[in-house]
Amino acid sequence: MSLRGRDLISIRDLSKEEVLSLLASAQKMIPFAEGKRVMHPLANRIVAMGFFEPSTRTRLSFESAVHRLGGSCITIADAAASSMRKGESLSDTIRMLSGYADAIVLRHPNEGAAQLAARASDKPIVNAGDGAGQHPSQTLLDLATMHEAFGTLAGLRVVLLGDLRYGRTVHSLAYALGVLFGVELVLTSPPELRLPAELRQELEKSGTKVTDEPEIRKAVRDADVLYVTRIQKERFGDEGEYRKVAGSYRIDSHILEEAKPRLVVMHPLPRLGEVAPEVDRTPHAAYFRQAFLGVPVRMALLDAILAGAPAAE
Repeated sequence: MSLRGRDLISIRDLSKEEVLSLLASAQKMIPFAEGKRVMHPLANRIVAMGFFEPSTRTRLSFESAVHRLGGSCITIADAAASSMRKGESLSDTIRMLSGYADAIVLRHPNEGAAQLAARASDKPIVNAGDGAGQHPSQTLLDLATMHEAFGTLAGLRVVLLGDLRYGRTVHSLAYALGVLFGVELVLTSPPELRLPAELRQELEKSGTKVTDEPEIRKAVRDADVLYVTRIQKERFGDEGEYRKVAGSYRIDSHILEEAKPRLVVMHPLPRLGEVAPEVDRTPHAAYFRQAFLGVPVRMALLDAILAGAPAAE
C-alpha cells in the first residue's frame, strides 16, 4: 500500500487503512516536527506551493513540513504577484510549476481547481483547499487531533457546528468520520448553512447516524468532540445573506458548563468570535494543538508521496 506519486484531491482518494497508516506515521513524525530529531528523506526535492487564496496555517505548515523533511520550497503566495494577473490560465501555471518542482500543493478559490491541476500536471498534486470543495490534509490533521485525544476514532460523538454549507473542512471531515469510521455526527447550524443535502444523503446511505440539534447547549452536553467553524464571508455571493447569519453562535465557558470533562473543542481557524478567548484556558481547547499537528501530518503525507515509503511504515 503505497502513496508514492499519487495525487490527493479529496479525502475520498484514501482508504480507511491508508488514513490510519498516515495517522500512525504522523504520530512518529512529532519529534521531528518539533525539531527534537532530524530526518532528510526529501533532500534534493522541491515542493511548489501554489496559493491563490489567503492562507496562514495551511501554507506555513506545508512549508514547515517540507523543511523538516530536508526539502525545499518555491512559493506563489499571492495570485496578484503571479502571471495569472496577466491572464495566464491555471493549467499553464500548473504545467510551468510541474517543470520546477517534484510536487505541487495547491490552494485555489474555485471548486474543482485541484482536479483540473491534476489533469495538467505530471507531478503529484495535493489539494490544500479548493473553494467550498475539499481540504483533505486538513481532514487528516483533524482526525489526528481526535485520535491523539481519545486513542481511537471508534464510538465518538462529534458535533459539527457553524457553516456546514460552505465549509470545505466540514465536507471532507464529515465524509471521513461517517463513511470511513462510522462516527455519530450531530449537526448544529443556522438554517441557511445546513450541510449540503447530497452529502447528508451519502452519509445516511452509508449507515452513519446523523442528527440535527439546533440548540448548542444540548448538542454540547453529550459530545466527545465539538468541531466549530466560522461563517465564511468570502463564500457568500450576497453580503446581505452573510449579515443575516453572522454572529449567530458563540462558544464560551457558560456553554461548556455541562460538557463532558474530556470534551475536545476544535476549530480549523481563523476564528472570528465563534470561540471566546476564555475557552483557551480550559482543558477542552484543542485548536492550537490541532494547528500544530498540521506539520507532522503533512510531513507524513509528503514523505509517503515523494519519498516513496509505504504509508503503513
